Amino acid sequence: MQLLIVHHDAEMGGQLVQMVRDYTAHDCDLVGSEDAAIRWGRRRSHCALLLTQVEDDGIDGLVLGGSLSEIFPGLQTLFLPAYPASARRLEVADTKVFPEPIDGEGLLAAIARAETASAGAPDLFHVVDVLQMCCLSRRDGAVQIVQGKQSGIFFLRDGAIVHAETAAARGNEALFEIIAWKFVEFAYDRTFRPPVETITIPWDEALIEAVTQHKQQKLAQAPGWRA
Repeated sequence: MQLLIVHHDAEMGGQLVQMVRDYTAHDCDLVGSEDAAIRWGRRRSHCALLLTQVEDDGIDGLVLGGSLSEIFPGLQTLFLPAYPASARRLEVADTKVFPEPIDGEGLLAAIARAETASAGAPDLFHVVDVLQMCCLSRRDGAVQIVQGKQSGIFFLRDGAIVHAETAAARGNEALFEIIAWKFVEFAYDRTFRPPVETITIPWDEALIEAVTQHKQQKLAQAPGWRA
């Protein structure tokens, strides 16, 4: 399997490359910027996995993931955000997001899962991973979320979730609906602005409330449940 690592820090990037080479049989290349990654992609016939910083000088990993997936259909992506692991509000099993300090075992497990993905498989993320990563990275713009035939969008301002929409709902109700989709594809656009602001509580409270409501709904639907 061909991997591409995109990291502005050559020393850290080199350590990641060495880890991949020490513990897997995969081919692994390193570049230091978004532009270099695109040039690399145009010279290659295949790439199965992208491991990229979310942001650094010359790197916007969310945009880069979308650009390279157009060159390599079925590309799987893992993200290295700038915030510390201690900043996370919710833990996600089988995460594809690895803040500092990087969980080496978890990263190698994610690489192994990517290897088992079938050709052309969608690049699926847990929706909580996506929302938390965008908020902790203090993003502006919009993130489109797709799960099967369902789609929604949430809008960000300096890392706060200020609005969400689905076909059936707006505001908090739309956010709760999106959380229930669990594994999703997503696309980020930094240029979009919210048409209205309908969510005013802090993003972590909104996210935890949405996850809690989803768990309560699943419990209520379980056979034998009594209020």
